[in-house]
Amino acid sequence: MPNSNKRRKSFAIHVKEGDAGKRLDAFVAEAFPEYTRSAVTRFIRNGDITISGIPKKPGSRVNLGDMVSGCIAVDTPATDEIAPEPVEIEIVFEDPFFLVINKAPGTVVHPAPGHDHGTITHGLLHLRPEILGVGGAPDRSGIVHRLDKDTSGIMIVAKNESAYNYLISQFKTRSVAKKYLGIVHGVPEPPAGRIVLKIGRHARQRKKMTVTDRENARYAETHWRTRETYSGTSLLEFDIKTGRTHQIRVHCAAIGHPIVGDKTYGLKKPGRGFKNPRVKAAITDVSRQLLHAWQLSLVHPESGEKMQFEAPMPADMVDFIKTCAQTDQF
Repeated sequence: MPNSNKRRKSFAIHVKEGDAGKRLDAFVAEAFPEYTRSAVTRFIRNGDITISGIPKKPGSRVNLGDMVSGCIAVDTPATDEIAPEPVEIEIVFEDPFFLVINKAPGTVVHPAPGHDHGTITHGLLHLRPEILGVGGAPDRSGIVHRLDKDTSGIMIVAKNESAYNYLISQFKTRSVAKKYLGIVHGVPEPPAGRIVLKIGRHARQRKKMTVTDRENARYAETHWRTRETYSGTSLLEFDIKTGRTHQIRVHCAAIGHPIVGDKTYGLKKPGRGFKNPRVKAAITDVSRQLLHAWQLSLVHPESGEKMQFEAPMPADMVDFIKTCAQTDQF
């Protein structure tokens, strides 16, 4: 969130007839031309700007009579610059409309507090400078969707505005099929299932999400099946029908099988209960949540062809599985 030491101003604006139907970020940017569109986008994503007191996404539409209000920093710079820099990015597919990358674990997708360089966005602008500003926010140029810092795998990046809008619409209508692989604690029973639990922002820890029935919680649906089990852990395949923040991690924790290595939603003492020292060491040495965006299917924005992309499981997950599979825990 913006630095709390900065001077801030509060505002509240009723949406009038001429503004009904506008995107929230566009509506606020027009009301405050001294702020850039990307700065406004950050305020909205941070929850500093709401519609009738409810946090919304930048692309949410405002309706007649809505109250758009917020408390924002007054000294936000007039321009948002992002300097391209070399970042290792594995490109899986590319054409004139979009590119598909295999995101490495530990890499941040776009600039955020504490991560002002070395992100995927910095690297993309170095490799493909023509995508600058695609999507309306320079610090998220071309980014259609994102993965958590410590989640690896397939990501789509738009190369022009028409492709961006088309791809975004597919995510909004849930016509993009996304499958993940994750290693969890324990052996779920039954070996396959469906989780439908609403997810919202944690009431006290604002960087965390949680299962909740509060008014602003959003519907979230996760399908899963067990691929393999070994030494008190299981490899699961996830098919997510919605794309909520931290969805798989929150849902797995909620059913008592958190993702191995998850520092936010996982076990406080992950090695407890493992008798074999090799398995216990493998569990405690994991440096990130073992979650991988394995497969993504979508419709091409120009040809209408259905396309599917896959990224092989990264080395740390493969090595973890080998260790557990070769060790008889019991």
